[in-house]
Amino acid sequence: MNAVFVTVSENLVFVLQFLGLVALVFLIAYAIEKAVKKKTGDTERVLATRKIAVIGVFSAIAAVLMVLEFPVPFAPFFYGFDFSELPALIGAFAYGPVAGVMIEFCKIIIKIFLKPSSTAFVGELANFVISCMLVLPASVIYLIKKSRKQAIIGAVAGTLLMSAFGTWFNAIYLIPKFAQMYGMPLEAIIGLGTAIHPSIHSLTGLVVMCVAPLNLLKGASVSLLTMLVYKKLSPILKASAR
Repeated sequence: MNAVFVTVSENLVFVLQFLGLVALVFLIAYAIEKAVKKKTGDTERVLATRKIAVIGVFSAIAAVLMVLEFPVPFAPFFYGFDFSELPALIGAFAYGPVAGVMIEFCKIIIKIFLKPSSTAFVGELANFVISCMLVLPASVIYLIKKSRKQAIIGAVAGTLLMSAFGTWFNAIYLIPKFAQMYGMPLEAIIGLGTAIHPSIHSLTGLVVMCVAPLNLLKGASVSLLTMLVYKKLSPILKASAR
């Protein structure tokens, strides 16, 4: 009975930490967007009613894409590749950083209903935080000056930040937390990496050999697709927000 109580308490604390982190990211995005809009003279509201409706649609699309993840040959089973950041990045370019963060969060909520967590919600936390490291800087840089060149710079910066932050965050928090919440020894997780890459003998080796390449691949793929489709979608999205 005590063990059950401890498990429930740990899960509740983790969920509260998750929600606190979401709130923090949202406030950061809101403050940055308001500051940039004030500096550039942009009087458009951060969240208009029609924007929220489109954000909902994009969130649903992102959730479906998140469910449709597939394994990658260079990482353990709990890492997967998906294109769920694509709607978030497109939405962030069209409507600003706050919209991107909202899409990322709503995506997670919808995804949990579509497919329950298999990683004790650690995977969902990882997806939200690390995805925001792509969406936030990319959309902020684009918001400062809306041009194709600025969009490319933002996407590259976002991809690099997502890869660096994701590698660090996995090493210091996510993988140890996954081991705790999932009830799997950390040595066993490292062993899964060793089975794929014999040169992996530590947590650092695992994140460098598995996590960093995955985030680079995902960031580059999502950024490239965004560059290809955003120009065609932009007039439609702008019209729908008026």
